[in-house]
Amino acid sequence: MQRRDRMSAPQSVVFLLGLSAGLALLAGERPSAVASPPDQGVRAGLLPPVPAPTATALDHPSTALSELQVEILVEHVLARNPSLAQMVAAWQAASARYPQVTSLEDPMFTGIVGPASFGSRDVDGAYRLEISQKFPFPGKLHLRGENAQAEASAAGNDVHDMRLQLIESARSAFADYYLVARALAVNDEALRRLAELRQNAAARARTGLAPEQDMLQADVEIGRQRERQLDLEQTHKIAVARLNTLMHLPPETPLPPPPVRLPVDEVLPGPETLRGVAFARRPDLQALADRIAADEANLGLAHKEYYPDVEVMAAYDAFWQRPEQDLRPMVGVRLNLPIRLERRRGAVAEAQARLAQRRAELARLTDQVNFQVVEADAQVSRAAKVVRLYEQTILRDAKLNVDAARTAYANGKIPAISLIEAQRNEIGLRDRYYEATADYHRRRAALERVIGGPLTTPSAPSTGSASGRQ
Repeated sequence: MQRRDRMSAPQSVVFLLGLSAGLALLAGERPSAVASPPDQGVRAGLLPPVPAPTATALDHPSTALSELQVEILVEHVLARNPSLAQMVAAWQAASARYPQVTSLEDPMFTGIVGPASFGSRDVDGAYRLEISQKFPFPGKLHLRGENAQAEASAAGNDVHDMRLQLIESARSAFADYYLVARALAVNDEALRRLAELRQNAAARARTGLAPEQDMLQADVEIGRQRERQLDLEQTHKIAVARLNTLMHLPPETPLPPPPVRLPVDEVLPGPETLRGVAFARRPDLQALADRIAADEANLGLAHKEYYPDVEVMAAYDAFWQRPEQDLRPMVGVRLNLPIRLERRRGAVAEAQARLAQRRAELARLTDQVNFQVVEADAQVSRAAKVVRLYEQTILRDAKLNVDAARTAYANGKIPAISLIEAQRNEIGLRDRYYEATADYHRRRAALERVIGGPLTTPSAPSTGSASGRQ
């Protein structure tokens, strides 16, 4: 038999690599043909809107503001609050799963030698070089990628939802801050009026035009207002601490005063319009839909487990000696045998149950959104009407009542207690007016969270239309 030249070790390695690539092509998936992830691992168009903070958000709001505006406050909260940073980090972690789950496993290289063959006079040096690559059944990598994409998209929508919660918290805290500031101003005015009344009562008592009891009654009322001032100052400190906590600042950091007046708009879109907006924008609904898509991919993957994975290999076996040198190059395939059917049936049943759970959760959340929209819309509408009622009639009548009582007291027709009662009634109604204003803005913040974003007020709603009402 004619002697043939032996293949060298480097030639063997080149042969194995080329043969492995060819086997991979035959298997239907190239080793480098891993699907590219979408932008940042999240499906296009669903990136969490976390804008870079503007110049005003980089400084403390008290540095250059004479008055704290709610828009500036919201901007600071979104730029500084650690809860949002936590959710963004969770989204980034979920996005990083995509290239991991869609990648092939590393190829395996094996080298075997027969030590006794080297230096032997009877046989050539014996060695075996082998390279192998495992390929999942076609479709498995794609389903794993779909699952990772959906989970990352759900995490992105969780960031949206956290932003809405922070915006609602900021606006609600701002309403409380506004309320206590106005209450302090009203209380200061009440103390000023009582001081004037006491001075007048003391002068009338000296001339015998009024009993000394009028002056004492004014002192009692001044004491009550000072006690209330202590409570309001404590409430103001708590409101400031709450705002600073939302902005991730020390609780005692000073803040600019709130505006003297907050606008109230009574014109709102109808509940049908608001429900449509909520279903289109609510990030928690979108996140749940994404998780349903992830569970559907998991179910498909559970069905794919009934099919075997493939491992292709190529080897150069120099244990074959010279007469059989033609047998040294080898190729082969390994398959797992999916015969443990109970395990696979259990995995499918589990995936189906989880999918049914998600779908039921989506139906429950849909009903909840329908109710929340109607409830929040009714509360905002009522709060706006209450504010208008105070502005148009109640405060005007209370002021007229105080003016009449002051004139009557000056003419000696009523005692001081009647004037004090009229003033107390007016102060209480003004407090309730500011409470109604703050409540309106709390309710509106809740409505904007319920519909998934800012409330756009129609400029000219039609009477009786489903899209607008007054």
